[in-house]
Amino acid sequence: MNSVLAASSTDLELSLAQQLTVIALCALTAFISHMALAVFNDGVRPFMLDFIQGRSTRSATTAVSFGLSAGFIFGLGAPMALSTGVLNPWLVFLPTDILGILSPKKWIAPLLGGAWGAVVVFGLNGANSVAHDLPVDFLTALQQMSTPILFLFTLFPVLAITKQFGRLRGGIAAVVELALVVMTMKIWPDIFPGSIAMAVGVLTLIGFAVNKDLAQRKSDRAEAAKTAAAGGVTPELKNGAADDAEDPMASLFSASALRLRRHLPLFMLLGAGVCVLAQSHVFGGGEATSFLIAKGDYAEAAQVDFYRAFGFVPLIATTALASGAYGIAGFTFVYPIGYLMPNPFIAVVVGAAVFALEVLALSAIGRVLGKLPSVRDSSEHLRSAIGDALGLAILFGSLMAANVMGGGLGILIVGGLYLLNESMGRPVVRMAAAPAAVIVGGVLLNILYWLDLFTPIKG
Repeated sequence: MNSVLAASSTDLELSLAQQLTVIALCALTAFISHMALAVFNDGVRPFMLDFIQGRSTRSATTAVSFGLSAGFIFGLGAPMALSTGVLNPWLVFLPTDILGILSPKKWIAPLLGGAWGAVVVFGLNGANSVAHDLPVDFLTALQQMSTPILFLFTLFPVLAITKQFGRLRGGIAAVVELALVVMTMKIWPDIFPGSIAMAVGVLTLIGFAVNKDLAQRKSDRAEAAKTAAAGGVTPELKNGAADDAEDPMASLFSASALRLRRHLPLFMLLGAGVCVLAQSHVFGGGEATSFLIAKGDYAEAAQVDFYRAFGFVPLIATTALASGAYGIAGFTFVYPIGYLMPNPFIAVVVGAAVFALEVLALSAIGRVLGKLPSVRDSSEHLRSAIGDALGLAILFGSLMAANVMGGGLGILIVGGLYLLNESMGRPVVRMAAAPAAVIVGGVLLNILYWLDLFTPIKG
């Protein structure tokens, strides 16, 4: 499997239909964000309740959204799109979060969102062409990130198992995943080596979590029976339905779910748009997925995003029920489904259906998660593990890119910028700091070249 993309594969040439899809979807997501029905940034969603209930102003909420999103837009979204030739949600959806909340009028929001979509489809390819013509081509160098991201991402189930269930089970999972990767490379060389390993790892984690919850429930029932036999009254029997009726969180969850269901047609339109964009194969839902889409490995990309979604379902469900604002991409299952759709017409229908099912099932999902605490904890560990694996992969890949750009000097500049960001309290979020440092380092190396102080590395 070729681990580095050809430079020609990173062109951001979109067909007219693809351009119109991006612009229309950006307009729609900005409108939905303005109405506080959904945002992409998981960190912004908890703040939406105060905005919806009038306890926070539009400008204050915009400031929160910008502060939590800017680093990902310019440090991760733009570099990933330019280096792979594939759009991503940080570049497409995070800006429309900000623009939608910022808009003072409902009709202005889609205009601002559509304008951003036009910038994406018409501006990025020009920037891409200019960058590739520079003496130090830092965009081609950024493709060095593909191998670390794809292979280290494979380990996220192992990290999650270790964090939740201890070293022994984590060590066994690591050995099994390594064996599966080696076996896949040997027997099925045309398949992404981590695909089978990730599937086994995620299923193993879920199996451990479900088994723990079932064992705990069995133990609780036995304890309740013992208490009843001794003439006691269990807390569940004593308080029972009265607690549920008086639970303010249950009331809030119910109101939020009802609010989202009232706008079901709009969410179905959103699901259709996101699914069509994924089906166009000019969009990837994650770091690893972007490189797989760029290589044409759509089935592997679908598998990666499908497993990744399990780490975000509980977070998105609980924050949506607590805040009344859903995720722009829903539970993100619409990404892998879209990659596999044969044409955009089917993608429209399926995407709309997926979002309808998700919104209608929110309350039930919240109740189920309340009864499976270990499964809920597994999603937290999965997200943390994904962040750890990608953080190392992006840093390592960025240093590889720095070496390609300028050898030791490149590593000094890029690594130095990363360390400076750390020492300054991370004004740029850690995940985005290294790719941003590559771009800044590439610009500095080009300036040094024009000053006749640096000779680009050939090859």
